[in-house]
Amino acid sequence: MSPAWEAFTSSLRLGLTSFGGPVAHLGYFKRTYVEEKRWLSQEEYSHLVALCQLLPGPASSQVNFLVGLRRAGWAGALSSWAGFTLPSALLLYAFAVLLPAARGPLLDAALHGLKLVAVAIVAQAVWGMAPRLCPDRARTGIALASLALLLLSGGAAAQAAVIVMGAAAGVLLCRGVSQASGDQASPIGAKAAWAAFAAFVVFLAGLPVLASLLPGGLASLADISYRSGALVFGGGHVVLPLLRDALVPAGLLTDDAFLAGYGLAQAVPGPLFTLSAYLGAAAAPAGASPAAWGAAALLFIFLPGILTAVAGVPLWKWLAGHPAAQGALAGINAAVVGLLGAALYDPVWRTAVLGKTDVVIAVTGFFLLEKWKAPPLLIVVFCLAASIAAGLL
Repeated sequence: MSPAWEAFTSSLRLGLTSFGGPVAHLGYFKRTYVEEKRWLSQEEYSHLVALCQLLPGPASSQVNFLVGLRRAGWAGALSSWAGFTLPSALLLYAFAVLLPAARGPLLDAALHGLKLVAVAIVAQAVWGMAPRLCPDRARTGIALASLALLLLSGGAAAQAAVIVMGAAAGVLLCRGVSQASGDQASPIGAKAAWAAFAAFVVFLAGLPVLASLLPGGLASLADISYRSGALVFGGGHVVLPLLRDALVPAGLLTDDAFLAGYGLAQAVPGPLFTLSAYLGAAAAPAGASPAAWGAAALLFIFLPGILTAVAGVPLWKWLAGHPAAQGALAGINAAVVGLLGAALYDPVWRTAVLGKTDVVIAVTGFFLLEKWKAPPLLIVVFCLAASIAAGLL
C-alpha cells in the first residue's frame, strides 16, 4: 500500500466515524495517528494542533491535511483532505438534492447519542494528553490557568489568547525543558510557504472583484465561501453566522433551508464546514448544476485554511527546532490541554449530558475507550443504541 493511499484510507475511516465536531475530531486523530499508527509523537501532534488553533479555518481539517503531508507529501495531504471531507460532503449534498424527511423522536435520540460519543472521545483525549504534556507543576499550572480563562471567557478569541499566553508563560516558567522538534520530511519550504500566503491574499482580494463583475453566479458563491473560511477562527459553528448573513439576505437561500441544513449537519460525521456542500447545492438557481454549486462552495470554504496551514508550517518548524523556543512550545502544549479540557465541559458536556442516563452512557463509552481500548466505531454504535433505547423507555 502506497503512503498516499494509506493516508486516504485512514482519513476515510475517520471521515465516516468522526462525530462530535472539531474538538472530538482531534481526539479521534490522536487515537489513530499517535496511538495506533504512530505516524508522529504526542508532542509533534500537539505542535500541529497548537499551530492550527492560531490559524483561520477548520482546525481539525487543517491538522488532518498536515498529518497527511508529513506522511506522504502533497499527494498524502490531498488524499487525507479528500478522505476526511468527502463522506459528510456527499451526504449533505444528497440531503440538499433529495430533501430528507422531517425529524422524529427516534432520529432525535440518535442525534443525542452522537453527542454522547463526543463526550467519551474528548474525555479520553484529555485523559491521555495531560500526563505527557503537563508532567510538572509549571505546565500543570499553565493548563489549569488556560482552562479557567476559557471557562470564564469562552469564544474563538479566548482560544487564540490562551495559546499566546501559554507560549509566554512557557518562556518564563519552562526554560530548559526538552521538546521534540517535530522535524519530519515535510516538502514545504520557504518558497512554497510564501506562494501559499500570496495565493491566500490574491483570492481574498480578487474574488470580491470577480463577484461584482459576475453577480449572482458561481463567482459570488465562491467569494462568500472563501471569505467565510478566511475570516473565521474557532471552527464550524463560528462560520455559520457568516454564511447565513451572506446567503439569506442576498436571496440565495431561505432561513428555513439554512436551518434545515444546519440540523442535518449534526447527524453526519466529519467537519462541519462540509455544510457548504449542502448550502451550495440548495442555493443553485433553476437551470444550474447543484453539483457544480455544491463543489464550488465546498472547495472555496476549505481553501483559505489549507493555504494558511501550508504558509505557517515552515515558521512553526523553525520555532520547534530553535533552542530559545523550547520553553514556549512546552507552554503551548500545556495550554492545548487546558483548551481541550474547557471544550470537554462547554460545549461538549453541557450540550450532551442532560441527565443521569446520559452520564452513565458517556462514562461507559469513556471506559470502553480508555480501559478496554475499544475502537471508536464501537463507541458510536454503543452510544447510538443506548440513547435510542433510553428514548424508547
